[in-house]
Amino acid sequence: MKTFAFVFARGNSKGVPGKNIRQLVDKPLLGHALAVASQIPEIERSFVSTDSSEIAAVAEAFGATVISRPAELAEDTSPEWLAWRHAIEWVRETVGGDFDRFISLPTTAPLRLAEDVSQCMAALDDETDVVVTMTAAHRSPWFNMVKANDDGHLSILVDGGGRITRRQDAPQAFDLTTLAYVMRPNFIMTHDNLWQGRVKGVLFPQERAIDIDTEFDFRVAEFLMQERVMAEKKHAEQ
Repeated sequence: MKTFAFVFARGNSKGVPGKNIRQLVDKPLLGHALAVASQIPEIERSFVSTDSSEIAAVAEAFGATVISRPAELAEDTSPEWLAWRHAIEWVRETVGGDFDRFISLPTTAPLRLAEDVSQCMAALDDETDVVVTMTAAHRSPWFNMVKANDDGHLSILVDGGGRITRRQDAPQAFDLTTLAYVMRPNFIMTHDNLWQGRVKGVLFPQERAIDIDTEFDFRVAEFLMQERVMAEKKHAEQ
């Protein structure tokens, strides 16, 4: 089964400026994603879709093939799904032929492990169109998440009709993460979003699935990565 990995990295990140190539301990965020892809034998090639020459240079340094993303697909409001389609079309036209598995590895989840991605790949079976990753939610929309009403007052986000008053009674909720997205290229090309398909979630611990969207997230990821590096160094010395 021919499998390609993709990293989609725009140059104008707003939440954390320069995020995609910002150094996180021993390598830039982009480098962490590509390093994991290189550890998985089933992944034959890695591609980076970007509108930035700086990001392109880092991608090439880590052995990835660069896909030049059109400006209209690199705006804050540009749906990433369209960038996925562009990348698939580019690979089909440039590399030649089709491939079987599309894997997106966002730079925002640098604490993923190679075995985590392999687990997601294995989850894409004949009964599944899309594999996403998730962590157990700390709050529940049926119990302790609220919304602001037009009159300025609050109400519970999901109304259980008064039947749900304890966390134990609420349906289990999950937070989606950006550790990996796995699907078939043809699904992306023939659908408009992942929820049009049969979606399976793979559960991971929060410490490996942190999603960097703010400076605070980056600092947490940096702390956890430093701990991991220190633990690996200590283990090697034993």
